[in-house]
Amino acid sequence: MLIIELNRANYEYDVNSLVRAFYPGENVTILTPESTVQRRKQTDESAQKCLEAGERILRMSMELSEDGARVELGGQPFSWNYEVAAAAQYKQEFKRFLYGVMKQFTGKALPWGSLTGIRPTKIAFGMLEQGCTDQEILDTFTGIYEVSGEKAGLGLDIAKREREILKTVEREGDSEGYSLYVGIPFCPTTCLYCSFTSFPIAGYRKLVDSYIDCLIHEMEQAARLMSGKILDSIYIGGGTPTTLEPAQISRLIGALKQYFDFDTVKEFTVEAGRADSITREKLEVLYGHHVSRISVNPQTMNQQTLDIIGRKATVEQVETAYRLAREVGFDNINMDLILGLPGETEDDVQRTIDRVTALAPDSLTVHSLAIKRASHMSQWIQENGVEALRNTDETMRIAAEGARHLGMEPYYLYRQKNMSGNFENVGYAKPGKYGLYNILIMEEMQTIVALGAGSITKRVYPDGRIERCENVKEVAQYIERIEEMIERKRVLFKD
Repeated sequence: MLIIELNRANYEYDVNSLVRAFYPGENVTILTPESTVQRRKQTDESAQKCLEAGERILRMSMELSEDGARVELGGQPFSWNYEVAAAAQYKQEFKRFLYGVMKQFTGKALPWGSLTGIRPTKIAFGMLEQGCTDQEILDTFTGIYEVSGEKAGLGLDIAKREREILKTVEREGDSEGYSLYVGIPFCPTTCLYCSFTSFPIAGYRKLVDSYIDCLIHEMEQAARLMSGKILDSIYIGGGTPTTLEPAQISRLIGALKQYFDFDTVKEFTVEAGRADSITREKLEVLYGHHVSRISVNPQTMNQQTLDIIGRKATVEQVETAYRLAREVGFDNINMDLILGLPGETEDDVQRTIDRVTALAPDSLTVHSLAIKRASHMSQWIQENGVEALRNTDETMRIAAEGARHLGMEPYYLYRQKNMSGNFENVGYAKPGKYGLYNILIMEEMQTIVALGAGSITKRVYPDGRIERCENVKEVAQYIERIEEMIERKRVLFKD
């Protein structure tokens, strides 16, 4: 357990993200002058329990001032004098200092250095737009942020590829192009690592038709709000959209086509996801509605790991579902993998990559496991230890090599808090098979209208400003409050 005393508010996110990157899976508590007596008491009680259990308590204090900062970590003092005139650079310089402290104290460096944001490619993309050279961008990554040379090169490579792909898309703020997200928050079961809005279909089946009714109503109103705009891409995600029955899938997509103009749609993706929810009939419905891209997501091809994380589909079911999709006619199939899953070694990852490359999907999304508080993974870590989650340079290399073997290129990248190994999620694809929606949502260059429980609509203005409105997460609440969800969008798009 790490307890951090911080004398200044509004730095909690940056401090928490950076410290957690060095101590993944650890419980980090930050106390500020605004922290209540009750919160401090709860922290002391948690610390006492950790001590009684024989666990280590690491204390850290941070005093920030206009002239610099002083940090004490594990009884060791570190100081920093701030000499840059521009006050706007203070936080960036402080993060560099804190990164240096953590690096010295732990004896290890992070692949992404002091960067804590989830979109590192935005730095490279923005600099390319400004006319900066490749070397200037690499120097910024490695010099200012202390990113490794390998990751700096990856960020630049992806940013350049994104620029080329986005030339085909209207992205002049929300006066032109936008994309549509439709959320289906049901799954066969909830996976150990999952923190998304998802509900076991068995317990919610009676609400599904009412949920679709509300989705269609929200869809109709959203189409009116976006009248005159150009719809570039559609993504139906979740949850697991293929938990719906074939007739329900057809009704949903039929309504989409009724209310939105598909003539401009460049990509229509449905995340089929779990193999235990995929049937030939459902695939035929999707194909018949001209869905252009689907995902069949194993996460791993090791049966023991699938059993641990609660994915009921077997490896053989994954392979069968994939082959069914090919037989039906799909020529753009993505597969998702997660590195750093419980107990998996480099050999396990190599086995997964070998079986996936034998199937030869058109794109591959490689995730580094992110440990979320809202998932059941936190409890698993308490019982088994964070050391059982191993993501390494070698596992990342194995996945990248597998993608290259299939003729794929990295085309989008994002990071999350508490990622195993402090690595990244990378989308690889064969030329012409890139996931357009993935780039648009990650780089935040286009308005995303989101429908369904737990979804978040983002309005991107021509000047780059972004405003959001959220739908409630719980299914019954979404159904009950659908008019409120629609009104939130009306307010967001009122001018």
